[in-house]
Amino acid sequence: MGDWQIGIYTRPWAKHDYRVAFDAIAEAGFKHVGLMSTNSENRLVLCAKTTLDEARATGEEAKARGLGIPSVYGGGIAVAQSVEAGVADLRHILDCCEAAGATSLLMGGIGKPELYDAYYKAVAECCPYAADKGIGVTLKPHGGLNATGPQLRDTVEKVGHPSFRVMYDPGNIFYYSEGKLDPVDDAPSVDGIVAGMCVKDYEPPKSVALTPGTGLVDFPKVMALLRAGGFTGGPLVIECLAEGDLPFLLAEATKARAFVEELVGQEN
Repeated sequence: MGDWQIGIYTRPWAKHDYRVAFDAIAEAGFKHVGLMSTNSENRLVLCAKTTLDEARATGEEAKARGLGIPSVYGGGIAVAQSVEAGVADLRHILDCCEAAGATSLLMGGIGKPELYDAYYKAVAECCPYAADKGIGVTLKPHGGLNATGPQLRDTVEKVGHPSFRVMYDPGNIFYYSEGKLDPVDDAPSVDGIVAGMCVKDYEPPKSVALTPGTGLVDFPKVMALLRAGGFTGGPLVIECLAEGDLPFLLAEATKARAFVEELVGQEN
């Protein structure tokens, strides 16, 4: 049994203020929250435009509800402008993570081949900065140049820093392959480089807006493969739920927590 941080991102409550999400997440029995979508001007709880004071306030709101923050999705960085601008954005997002008390930053990668080198040069330059703050940097499968386990491995090796690892997302393996690549087949390709999981399911023809355990992802098999590959503890953060009103989301979040707890044999 590993030390798992079972949580849920704010994404299912994206139409609401993040505090509404925090309230529901705590009420659903979670001890961890991932910061992602919200109804702010920038559509994210933390990003390159967030001030440090705002980040600190977010951390206090989480702490007041007994919620740790094992993962933050901070959006894009300005590598289209220059590597230096990308580094500045990424350093600021990491500062915001530190201010909020978060322990890792989730990145979505870059879809434009011409910006690939610049993006990961910026990441590589910031990994020591992140490590000094005790913050991990993770990359999820997100289509384009980071759609599969082998592509994620190539990118981790390119960056070449122990702080840079994979946040595996089995739903996205299905989603970006149009349902053709099963994460059960893909998961062994990330042996030794997984630091966490975005717990996301999938249903055809192309949807991830469902509660984990109700779609095509065989989570027990995926987890067994990831564990065999060395992933024996870390964040397990649910990203999506079936869509509905606030009472419905609360009920689905509670079900999803129980599903993940059963999956790894650990109560939250």
